[in-house]
Amino acid sequence: MEFTSWLAEIDAAVSAINGVLWGYLLMYALVGVGVFFTIYLGMPQFRRFGPAVRQLFGRLYKTHPTDRDGRSISSVQALAVAISAQIGTGNVAGVATAIMAGGPGAIFWMWVSAAFGMGTIFAEAVLAQNYRKEAANKFIGGPAFYISRGLKDKLGERGARWLAVCFAVALLGAVGSTGSLIQSNAIAASLENAFSLSPLPIGIGIALLAGLTFIGGIQRIARVAQLIVPVMACVYICCAVVILCMYSDHIGTMVSQILVGAFHPEAIGGGALGITMKEAIRFGVSRGLFSNEAGMGSTPHAHATAMVAHPVLQGFTAFIGVFIDTMLVCTATALIILVTGANELGLAGPLVTQQAFFMAFGHVGPMLIAVCLTFFAFTTIIGWYYFGESNVHFLTDSKVAVGVYQAVFLLLIVAGTLGATDMVWNMGDFFNGMMVLPNLVALILLRQKVKQILRDYDERRKDGSVPVYDYPTHID
Repeated sequence: MEFTSWLAEIDAAVSAINGVLWGYLLMYALVGVGVFFTIYLGMPQFRRFGPAVRQLFGRLYKTHPTDRDGRSISSVQALAVAISAQIGTGNVAGVATAIMAGGPGAIFWMWVSAAFGMGTIFAEAVLAQNYRKEAANKFIGGPAFYISRGLKDKLGERGARWLAVCFAVALLGAVGSTGSLIQSNAIAASLENAFSLSPLPIGIGIALLAGLTFIGGIQRIARVAQLIVPVMACVYICCAVVILCMYSDHIGTMVSQILVGAFHPEAIGGGALGITMKEAIRFGVSRGLFSNEAGMGSTPHAHATAMVAHPVLQGFTAFIGVFIDTMLVCTATALIILVTGANELGLAGPLVTQQAFFMAFGHVGPMLIAVCLTFFAFTTIIGWYYFGESNVHFLTDSKVAVGVYQAVFLLLIVAGTLGATDMVWNMGDFFNGMMVLPNLVALILLRQKVKQILRDYDERRKDGSVPVYDYPTHID
């Protein structure tokens, strides 16, 4: 009984900390950093969006010609790994929560936060490429690496190492909660509800499939992500298009609800529900950033592994990832909910999205959303696994440590299918917040390096030479 009471006290304390972190500090800090990099770098996500799309799809399903030794993956594969982690339960449940708590106008502010978040993730990917290193004959990188290597002159070697270790430990905590327990629980719950399957066999099956993927390293993780991510995103978006066609007469009302609700939520009934413009902004921004992970420091681990002609090119690929996650997949969820009116039935979380699918497709709807959610959550599991492994390599060179990490991760997958309490969700939010803080500090302190690398790219473009950098890739 005392142990249960102790856990309850910890949960209450963590919840209170999260309220301050995500309700005030981090939400404004993430948006502020996004606005800063957008202006400071000359709006790369807007001015260079077209070239970024051409560069990405011009390399679709091609490995780089210099990648003959297996040290890296292609730019598109790195994007697939990043998106595999970005597209998860937040794209289904998180968007629904934003609408229920912030009204339809929250979607507009979700778009705004994503637009600026593209600037942040551009900087993250560039730095991840610039400061990556080689371990076990593979390129690895991420915030822990650009913090420890890039901030030596500013914080001293010990200070930079300490800040990097703080990030790495926080990420491993997030992997245990957000990356495994929560995702496997979402899979088990959706499959149990839709197909009456038992949770334990689901957990064992997920763990086996995940383990077979992990054994192949980043190369196999990338191939699996490259295979699954485009299919699952296209299927989900196609479902949204079908539903929009079925409810085409509601599209005008839906657009009006989003635009009016963004600035005057009381005009569409928000006042009666206690929804103000502040709430619309808060929940739209927070859920958007939580979904696309811009500034969180997770996806740079994937972008560090790509072989590209210049770090800036992977920065372009990275902001396309945010566009796909938020502007396409999250928007698909929002439109499905609003056009069917599922948000007006008093439901909560993923039940809102499930109800929208039921209204459109009948009893097949919950099965469709269960399958989509399963693939979303599974790819999140394999993406976050790799992020954690990169930080294990940062903390220690021990192969035993990597083996222990793999075993614990697989056990957590099984445990998650047996139940994920509110405390797990709170701990996930807490560790995510602890990741953001050192990452944002590093981004601001390394802002000049990002601009220097972007300027180097532009100069090389002018004289027609954008060579492939041999390892190490960083520009001094």
